[in-house]
Amino acid sequence: MGNSYEITLIFIAFAFGCNIGCSVIVSQLFGAKRYKDLKTAVYTTLIASGVLCAVLMLGGFLFCDGLLELINTPANTFADSKLYLDIYMMSLPFVFYYNVATGIFSALGDSKTPFVFLACSSITNIAVDILFVAGFHMGIAGVAWATFLCQGISCSLALIFIFRRFSTIKTEVKVKIFSWRLLGQIAVVAIPSILQQSFISVGNIVIQSVINSFGSAVMAGYSAAVKLNNMVITSLTTLGNGISNYTAQNLGAEKHSRIHEGFRAGLCLVWLICLPLALIYFFGGKFLAYIFLDSSTGPAMDTGVQFLKIVAPFYFIVSTKLVADGILRGSGHMKQFMIATFTDLTLRVSLAEILA
Repeated sequence: MGNSYEITLIFIAFAFGCNIGCSVIVSQLFGAKRYKDLKTAVYTTLIASGVLCAVLMLGGFLFCDGLLELINTPANTFADSKLYLDIYMMSLPFVFYYNVATGIFSALGDSKTPFVFLACSSITNIAVDILFVAGFHMGIAGVAWATFLCQGISCSLALIFIFRRFSTIKTEVKVKIFSWRLLGQIAVVAIPSILQQSFISVGNIVIQSVINSFGSAVMAGYSAAVKLNNMVITSLTTLGNGISNYTAQNLGAEKHSRIHEGFRAGLCLVWLICLPLALIYFFGGKFLAYIFLDSSTGPAMDTGVQFLKIVAPFYFIVSTKLVADGILRGSGHMKQFMIATFTDLTLRVSLAEILA
């Protein structure tokens, strides 16, 4: 599944971009109390996300074989990787609309509701995984269908709650369901965010192709370590998104001094989170990697532990960049944001090729 996972990140990058684009603009409108435009921005995002999702689904069904070949997927795992991706493509609308919904919740200052959905979905996914794989012996298809089912449920619930929340926001005039003007504003934020995540995903695919050349043991160790690493990066990225919404809301309300306060508070928060995680990963990486590996020794474990020991000290730098990214996105400084993102990708890929 490691090879499939890296490819799914490309599609998640687009969904994440829609999340950021919508949440930043909605945050600004919410801070400025422009509720009519706020509703129109949400409807516009839902329509545009649906069109983009349809295009990506078509591309996924047509080109996933080629992507798997491009990253040197071993022959003994190719069929399973392809099967997982085919099922995943069918769940793409759920991924898109769930991301948009969580972005809207965050923009309105409600981070509790999407957290509850995520926690319930994750726990249910684990339970259904066990049922489909261990109970029904469905193999990789069971994992994929479990993900499909849980994403569908969480997406449906999130959208229901969004529209219920919208019914409490009253407007005096009729709300338009689509606006090219607001779509342009959303795209200005969404496209750089999509490119950022796509750059990271493409970089990961290039790195995965390098890792695949070292054999299945190294692949397994790398895959385990990346899953652990992504838990940290995802958490820090979520905090960065919160900083984006905080910045956008205060920009809309013209409370600029609070943006500086938010930056300092954000740095303190992410560093407090990074300190214990970096220590745990550096000194206890072997025990964590064992969760995803069959043996506590061997080249797979050695690879995973070495990866975690190298990346753990750099979480402080990564977290600082993610907080700064949040400020740049929320304040609309997308040029500087893109320069930082492109520099990140260039260094990641070039150093992976050189040092491998």
